[in-house]
Amino acid sequence: MRVTFFGAAAEVGRSCILVESADTRLILDAGIKLGEVEEHPQITDLQLERVDAAVLSHAHLDHCGYVPHLFSHGYDGPVYATKPTLELVNVIMNDYLGISKPKDVTKEGAAKAPKRFKMVEYHKEFRVKDIKIKLVPAGHILGSAMVELDDGKDRLIYTGDVNLRSTKLLEPAYTESLSANAMIMESTYGGKDDVFPAEKVVLGKLVESLKETISTGGKVIIPSFAVGRAQEMLFILDDYIRSGVLPQVPIYVDGMIGKVMRIYRHNVIYCKDEVQKRILMSEDDPFKSKNFIIVAGKAARDRAIKSDGSCIIVTTSGMLKGGPVLRYMEKLAGDPNNKMIIVGYQAVGTPGRELQDGAREVQIGDAKSKMDIRLKVDSFHLSAHADRPQLLKLVTKVKGLKTIFIDHGEETKSKELHETLKKSYDARLPALSTPYEV
Repeated sequence: MRVTFFGAAAEVGRSCILVESADTRLILDAGIKLGEVEEHPQITDLQLERVDAAVLSHAHLDHCGYVPHLFSHGYDGPVYATKPTLELVNVIMNDYLGISKPKDVTKEGAAKAPKRFKMVEYHKEFRVKDIKIKLVPAGHILGSAMVELDDGKDRLIYTGDVNLRSTKLLEPAYTESLSANAMIMESTYGGKDDVFPAEKVVLGKLVESLKETISTGGKVIIPSFAVGRAQEMLFILDDYIRSGVLPQVPIYVDGMIGKVMRIYRHNVIYCKDEVQKRILMSEDDPFKSKNFIIVAGKAARDRAIKSDGSCIIVTTSGMLKGGPVLRYMEKLAGDPNNKMIIVGYQAVGTPGRELQDGAREVQIGDAKSKMDIRLKVDSFHLSAHADRPQLLKLVTKVKGLKTIFIDHGEETKSKELHETLKKSYDARLPALSTPYEV
């Protein structure tokens, strides 16, 4: 096999990898990169026209946002993924097109994409010409998968985004019976200092931060990715309020999160057994908690902003690049009694990253001047990615592994992981648009 990275090499975003065998050309993921400007994979129309199939690891924009572009630039093949992933991609794709309005996406291309979706189940092998493919759980978000490829000569595993820890909703990545001579591995948190503290410790600090603001009557904004992070946060908050750990305050849910919650609920068989049992064996449906208030439209948003007393607002977008969070920031950022709590990855060049790094004047949305940030900003690491020890553990789980391509990480993170892995493996830091033999 031969692999070519058209994105996500020494960067987080625009994941898109071409895999070629003797007879077959596949692309693994088709994402965009968010930052100061939106960036797309460096794959040409001619290359796309020759691709036989696309396989998606999961439904985050940096792995699936380029899908409507594919069909506007000459691609006409199938898009394989798990059922939850395809349902989530459809929602995310429509939301992305409505907000970003990319000029290179045609109406025909956008309409064609969902017609080419092909659902595959975990652990069920399928074939595209001479390559056998299997998806196994990655533990990152609902429906996320690692991709196993076998052309009879080489076996390749693509991790996508992977998590080896159990979460509120999901079991950890499947690591049994993995074998391959080569792997493409993410390095989002592969840096030498990327060792996550115990979740219990982080959640304890999160609770104290929430109580601090609630006790003074302030409002808490939690910007979140609509898929994955928002659902985990809502489950955590709901459990703490039900148990009395947190005071009884309303939790407003804004943006695309409500739609995604319904998809999670309809695909609960992909969640942990205990989540399924809460729904199937009792009237305690955590996806429909009375603590959640779904915000539908601008009027409801303004009511949440003007509501008396404290509340928690979980809203998109997670990096403050757009979406309802802009309205909340406009109205609430000037009050030091309020707080923003950052719980997800913030890409370099985004307003979220600037706030996380301590900026107190930030360009938000299309405002002509920077916004004066007076609310408090706290950041807690609740990641759905593997940290460095987990990544190193994953490597040891793959029998016969010789070659590792390190992708999907800021350059320093990828390099630091490479320094460790090269001692035992043929570890490589791929460059964009450069073919590599597996």
